[in-house]
Amino acid sequence: MAAVIEKEVSVFNNGRSRAVRIPSDFQLEGDSVLMSQDEDGVIHIRPKKPKKSLLEVLDWLAQQEPFEERMPEIEDYPPEPVDLGKR
Repeated sequence: MAAVIEKEVSVFNNGRSRAVRIPSDFQLEGDSVLMSQDEDGVIHIRPKKPKKSLLEVLDWLAQQEPFEERMPEIEDYPPEPVDLGKR
């Protein structure tokens, strides 16, 4: 397990929000992060993974093994009558 790096940073007001500057030692990829807070009040910040494009998803699906399991047959029951008369 990698060593935990901890730094003290100051919190400041930025408009109506509170903000912190992330030190350059903490490299975060991308332009967006996800932030969460657990029950103990600990705040976690992690890079937001970019969404895959449709072509990337289709390429990934093409590389997967075929799905061999058969889906069960579904009985197609006729619809039940509906009374649309006035009440």
